[in-house]
Amino acid sequence: MSLIKWSPFFEPFEAMDNFMNQMPSAVPQPTGLVPAIDVYDSGESVIVETALPGVDPKEVELSIDHNILTISGKSERKTEVDEKDYYRKEIRSGSFMRQVALPSGVKEDSAKAAFKDGILKIELSKNAQPKPKKISIDVKI
Repeated sequence: MSLIKWSPFFEPFEAMDNFMNQMPSAVPQPTGLVPAIDVYDSGESVIVETALPGVDPKEVELSIDHNILTISGKSERKTEVDEKDYYRKEIRSGSFMRQVALPSGVKEDSAKAAFKDGILKIELSKNAQPKPKKISIDVKI
């Protein structure tokens, strides 16, 4: 005979928990990789950085359309392990895509990208901001 631990606090919620786990999620879950990004201002340009460890830079595509930067590509696993031999499998492979709205005032055609140590860095020059113009007021008496 096996011993079953009784937990009075969680027992009333067990049926609801099972029900919620069996229902499909109302919020669509990303199926592939969703790389995290940083977007910051460096004074004369806007910098977008994303970590893509293990991704071949030749498999990454960048595009800018109407101030939306799209980063897409694919990551492949080189090792083959039988699926049933995993205790935990959190490293994902497959295609990925990330879109980010760029701040207004960047030159889309000036984008430069570099890939170093698994970090993709995209630099976009900013348009020259017009300087405030002083207007004198003519006073008539």
